[in-house]
Amino acid sequence: MEIPALQERIEALFTQAKAAAPGDETIAGEFEALFPEFIERLTRGEIRSAEKREGRWEANPWVKKGILLGFRFGRIVEYSIDASFRYFDKHTYPLRPTDAADGVRIVPGGTSARSGSYLAPGVVIMPPAYINVGGYVGRDTMIDSHALVGSCAQIGERVHLSAAAQIGGVLEPIGAAPVVIEDDVMVGGNAGIYEGTVVSRRAVIGAGTILTSSIPVYDLIHETVLRASAEGPLTIPDNAVVIPGARPAGKGEFARRHGLSAACALIVKYRDERTDAATALETALRM
Repeated sequence: MEIPALQERIEALFTQAKAAAPGDETIAGEFEALFPEFIERLTRGEIRSAEKREGRWEANPWVKKGILLGFRFGRIVEYSIDASFRYFDKHTYPLRPTDAADGVRIVPGGTSARSGSYLAPGVVIMPPAYINVGGYVGRDTMIDSHALVGSCAQIGERVHLSAAAQIGGVLEPIGAAPVVIEDDVMVGGNAGIYEGTVVSRRAVIGAGTILTSSIPVYDLIHETVLRASAEGPLTIPDNAVVIPGARPAGKGEFARRHGLSAACALIVKYRDERTDAATALETALRM
């Protein structure tokens, strides 16, 4: 089936499913006939839950509708290996089928990637890590231990997600764009990137940095403040080196008396073409 036809059928089925009575066998039958092709194309990266158009990342709502249909019509089944490893999930989202010909290295030790996630050749995943449905991971990216790629998150090529990095996902609202990490980005350990934040190419996110739609980012080089707005998500510029920061928690006497601070993030420098990510971050932290 051509992708436009698949999109049309997913859109129609989603609309019908919203209006259908629970247990409607006709709708369930249509879903069972259509969903395998949808999830296979998503797993192969032929369709994506978000794409960059004219310089701006946008969700593909119809793809997210297809994923949501999988949760609605999925039945809980057992995938347990034996009595020591019990595993129950929707029949629509088993573990992603992967073999050596895919060119992906999944090191043993508890990693899971759901069907409907795309892993490009050259991806390396250290244990344990988790890639949720709709996630997209580009060529030669490293996903380190305890890292999370949330539902529909988009990860570019040659990215390094360090240990315990958390890349948030989003399924609903269906029009909301997910977190995007563009090519050649380094994300430090225990960093958390959520709520549709876009980290542009070659940026470096220092360990422990939290980026959300409500946390301001202070650019010390250009003396500007970056925030999410109604016009677009929080976007970290190309080559920015970002570390955790703090700002006064408030103007009241109580906050001053107790020395309270609120979290923020700081852009402390920009990489140039001659500095790799590790060097840029180490230099920034020594400033």
